[in-house]
Amino acid sequence: MKPIAYLLITTSVLLAGGWFCVPQPLRAVGVAVDHHLYADLLQQYVDDGVVDYRGLKKEEARLDRYLEYLAGIQPDKLNDKERFAFFVNAYNAWTLKLILDHYPGIRSIKDAGSLWRSPWKKKIARIDGRRMTLDEIEHDILRAQFDDPRIHFAVNCASKGCPPLWGEPFSGQNLDHHLDQAARAFINDPARYRLDGNTLYVSRIFKWFAEDFNDDPIGFFQQYAEDALRMELERRAKDLRVKYLDYDWSLNGA
Repeated sequence: MKPIAYLLITTSVLLAGGWFCVPQPLRAVGVAVDHHLYADLLQQYVDDGVVDYRGLKKEEARLDRYLEYLAGIQPDKLNDKERFAFFVNAYNAWTLKLILDHYPGIRSIKDAGSLWRSPWKKKIARIDGRRMTLDEIEHDILRAQFDDPRIHFAVNCASKGCPPLWGEPFSGQNLDHHLDQAARAFINDPARYRLDGNTLYVSRIFKWFAEDFNDDPIGFFQQYAEDALRMELERRAKDLRVKYLDYDWSLNGA
């Protein structure tokens, strides 16, 4: 047998036997995405939802590595909970990157936009071979595909009026628990609501996305309210009406 023929046959056998295994990106169905880089940054630079953008700016290269890693994931190969968590983390991490691109000369995420295009309509997020806007992630994927109002307490718009940036990555394993925690923390934060007589003042999130809450912000509050707030809502349930607080778009930085 000629050497070249022998080499071809041998190579075929080895390939068939799995000897030449090239490491593959994280694409298996249901496999947990590795968010440790992001977790480290959140732990170091986010304190109770307040972001140390000055410190994070010095570590921007680490955030870039995490975003590069996310760009190589195929979300449609993940199970539903991991995919949900993936897009929440991607939204929040790319929002941080958007702020850092304009830091320190930025007071609001709105400053990252222009007269012609809002920051949420910039194609900044690299995911699975395409560029996406933050709006596409939130509205076309998270809201459209998962139909879960708790999304609004997980995604963060880098603003003080927004539910705080969660201090650790979301993951499929703890998704429901953390979504419940985020919703409950927001609902029970006295800075996020006001109960004045029979009027419940709530975030404009409940107005902007009324359909996500079945046009029933009181019902959502009752579901997650605790202790004295829950008792007061129950006591006044028949007479309660809703009004909306002003939204603070100033940067959620230290």
